[in-house]
Formats: sequence, structure tokens, C-alpha cells
Amino acid sequence: MGNQILKRLLFIVIAPFLICSCSDKDEYVAPVAKVLDLPETPYDYSVNLPSYFYTNDGSPLPTAVTNTDNTPSTNPITNEGATLGRVLFYDKNLSQNRTIACASCHKQAESFTDSATNSVGFLGGLTRRHSMTLVNARFYRRGRFFWDERAATLEQQVLMPIQDATEMGLTLEEISARVSEQAYYPDLFTAAFGDSIVTSERISKALAQFVRSIVSYNTKYDIGRAQVTAMAAPFPNFTDEENEGKTLFLKPVDQGGGSCFSCHTTEAFVNTNAGQANNGLDLETLTDFGALETFPEREDFTGAFKVTTLRNIELTAPYMHDGRLLTLEAVINHYDHGVQNNPNLGLHLRDANGNPIRLHFTDAQKSALLAFLKTLTDHTVTTDVKWSSPFVN
Repeated sequence: MGNQILKRLLFIVIAPFLICSCSDKDEYVAPVAKVLDLPETPYDYSVNLPSYFYTNDGSPLPTAVTNTDNTPSTNPITNEGATLGRVLFYDKNLSQNRTIACASCHKQAESFTDSATNSVGFLGGLTRRHSMTLVNARFYRRGRFFWDERAATLEQQVLMPIQDATEMGLTLEEISARVSEQAYYPDLFTAAFGDSIVTSERISKALAQFVRSIVSYNTKYDIGRAQVTAMAAPFPNFTDEENEGKTLFLKPVDQGGGSCFSCHTTEAFVNTNAGQANNGLDLETLTDFGALETFPEREDFTGAFKVTTLRNIELTAPYMHDGRLLTLEAVINHYDHGVQNNPNLGLHLRDANGNPIRLHFTDAQKSALLAFLKTLTDHTVTTDVKWSSPFVN
């Protein structure tokens, strides 16, 4: 907390018994005593990125994140708004039986994802897909969210899990009602929006501000990047193996590399182009149709899924939309020799003859690529108190 003076707010709701709901849903669980620990002066949620994030280094592909930020002009990040979003993000009152919060499936210690293949909902049901990391969510030009991109904006996305029948189980009206009944929200809404009126739009804006504030730029990679003029230059703080891995990551396949940077571009290591891709996990798409479910007119989106950031990739296992790959080594092996010839396989994964690319890296090259990926680990994201739970109990 540094030298900041903390303000501890104790809110007690007397709830000696369960109140049965009048709906068909399970019993309504009354609020319980909560202790909210917030600093007198809000934490700083502004995103002050190093200068190299905003300057292309002359590479064939963009390195700058310029024009990739999906923050709308109607919802800029403020310290007060993100603080409100932090409380909402960790508040279990926003699930039907008050057992699940957004943070239950997006754990800070796991880089805001879930180490479980499928996350557990409020009644014990499992989510359909693996939980995506929230790191660098703001740096995605298309601004669409979920693996199948069904949410057009982050402001839409943040309310959808709360309304999901498996995940949190509230209606849109119930979300606002749950927030309104908590004694700690009026002051937070007033600080963020000028008065204490609770609306679903304000809830979505605050949650989106908090999520967009979660940005990674404190890694071994960043320490090295700040010392050179171009991403491809050897980093003085890297081992020979890490520099070799970076070269393999950046170089195109026809130059002996893996062409990884073509899909995980810019200093944020995100996809700046179409956004979703079929990466050849299956020879045929039989169960999860991915982005086709959102864009049924686009048959070429069959089995295509959103491409996530590689920052903190070391901490976000298991991998892929269904969590089928348990380790980074398995991911590297997939792209090395396991890509399947799916009819909708992305062009970036096909060779000149239209066949799936086979890198056939040596064990040493695979080890080097793995070593580089681990330089993208940012423990600030997993430990900074401003992104942690504000609830003492």
C-alpha cells in the first residue's frame, strides 16, 4: 500500500436466514458481512507505456500498438471508475447464490485466467470453453471479445458472464438490483459518475475500465527492449538462448523462423488483423464451430477463434479455446509439426503448396523459443494490489 493511508469500510448486512426466491431459481442467499479495504486516494489506473510501444521500429510488421486500443471515447479509464470496477469484479453478490465473482474465473495469480480447463459456475456447472486471459484486452483493434467474438465491445462482454445461466445466473435487472442493495456502492458510484444512481450501463463501464487497465509492460523482455532500437536486435540482458528464441519467433518461415510474430504482433503481442483464426487443432470441425457461431454467413470462420496476447503466456496454461494443450511445450510442438489440414486452416499456417507448415525445429530451437516466451512473464500483473481483491473477507 506504500505510504497511502488506508480507509477501511465495514459494511454489515444482518442475514440470519435464507429467503426463498419467488422465481423458479434456487434459494436466494442474503448478503453477508463484508469488509472493503480501499485507499483514501484511489490507485493510479492510468496506463503509462514505454515509448517503444508507440513507435514502429522499421520491421515489416507493426511493432507499435498505435491504433489498436479499443477504449471508446465515451469510457476513458479514470481512477475512480476503475476502482468501482475492481470492487464489482471481485463481488460475489453478482452471482445468483453469491458464490461466484468475475474473479473466480479470471484469477489474478493466474494472469486473470483459470488453470482449470473449464471454469466452475455458481451451481457447479462447467463453462463451455477455457477462460481467456484479460491481460492486454484493450489492445485489440477489432474490439470484439470471447473466443468466438460474440461481444462487439468490452462494455458488452463484461455483463454477459453475469447473465450466463451457467456462470453467474443473474438477469440484467437483477445485476443492478444486487449492486443497489450493497451499502458500499453509493460512494463508489458517486466518485466514478457524479451521483449514486446504479445502472447496468454504469456497471459495464466501470468493469470495462478496470479490465482495460490490466496491461503488461514489466518483463525481462521489456528491460531488454528499452535498451535497443529494434525488436530484432539482440537484447543485452538476454541469454544467447533467449535471443535465439526471439529470432525464431520473429523470422518468417522461409528464413528459418517460426513466423510467430505474424499472428502475435506489436509490443502487446496481439493479432492486429482479422482477429480470429483456425489454427489447425482438428482435421475437421465437428463440435465447436468458433467464430462461425457469431458470423454464420462466414463459412471460412468455421473453427476459427480469437488470437490472444502472448504476454504472461507462461502463467496461463492450459492453452487454446478448449484447454487441450497443457503446456507451452505442447503448444510449440503443435505449431512445429502438429497443425492439421483443416479446410479453413489460416493461410499463415499453410506453405506455398497449401499444405500445413511443418517447422521441424530441433530440440535446441524449441528450447530457445520456450525460453523467449518466458521472458514475456510480468509478475506485476499477478501481484499489484490495485488489481487484487478489495474485500478483506
